[in-house]
Amino acid sequence: MEDAVTRRDLVPPPLYNPDPDYTREELVAALKVLPEQADRIWNAFGFAQYETSEKIFSQADLDAFTLFIGPDSCLSPRSQIAAARAIGQMTTRLADWQAEQIAELAADPLFTVPLTDAIEALSHLQTLIWRRHLDLNLRRDIEQPSDEQVDTVVGFVDIVGYTSLSRRIALYELEELLESFEENVHEVVAAHGGKVIKTLGDAVMFTVPSPSAAAVIGVTLQALADDDILPQIRVGLARGHVLSRLGDVFGEPVNIAARLCGSAYPGTVLVDEILVEDLTPEEAEAFRIRPISPLRVRGYRRLKAYNVEPATPRKSRKHRRSGADHDE
Repeated sequence: MEDAVTRRDLVPPPLYNPDPDYTREELVAALKVLPEQADRIWNAFGFAQYETSEKIFSQADLDAFTLFIGPDSCLSPRSQIAAARAIGQMTTRLADWQAEQIAELAADPLFTVPLTDAIEALSHLQTLIWRRHLDLNLRRDIEQPSDEQVDTVVGFVDIVGYTSLSRRIALYELEELLESFEENVHEVVAAHGGKVIKTLGDAVMFTVPSPSAAAVIGVTLQALADDDILPQIRVGLARGHVLSRLGDVFGEPVNIAARLCGSAYPGTVLVDEILVEDLTPEEAEAFRIRPISPLRVRGYRRLKAYNVEPATPRKSRKHRRSGADHDE
């Protein structure tokens, strides 16, 4: 069992408020929020199981909360809950990952930096990257406000046979597989002007404005799978108007893309009819596009779909290796 020295004070003193002024109850009273509404907001932030009578909030916290929570807020009560939920869901996952990384650092005898310094550096880096993303999104949303219909392509990519695969391999191998999958998908999507919306265990959901870029993303991901850089995958793409809200998207293209992904054969990219029609003749020349039989899937009795491949077939690395071995 690790002693306190080995653990190096893994749980350091709270850094978020060195000079707190308010308990949770005192903060709620100062915000003039009904206890029931405060509980809903607190739960939406993800703190349903965390209660303390200690002073943990500063005056600066109260000033910030006042803008978004309470009768003087710029948001309606419903929007206050939605905002708290969005922030809570995003930061909880980020904090889970960061806690794992910090625990690994604490157990590494070669890491001699005080954990409080490492956490401060991580906090600074997180704020820096968040502000950069916020600036980019603000520029975009000036032209296209949130909670508005957006014309885009929605994509899903998932790992084929993930359930059975997860039963056959060790947990550390599963972690490496998922890390490689998410890393490569993020890289390909971002490189072609897309945006990852969320990861769903063995699947990634993304959007991209351009139909041709979406098709390129699909075939590029399949090329990585052919080269054994990714596990065997399938991709579904659908174009149309979606509702962009709190970092997520909703609408029929989301449903269609998910159905196409679930119906695709391993190693294939399926797209909907609208995406194909929106490709210019020049863009379509880069692909081999073949219609398949209409799909009967949940919510759609005859969903028209097309298989998309590169116009010029490529030989995967494993096929090239096989050929080289044969030549020898």
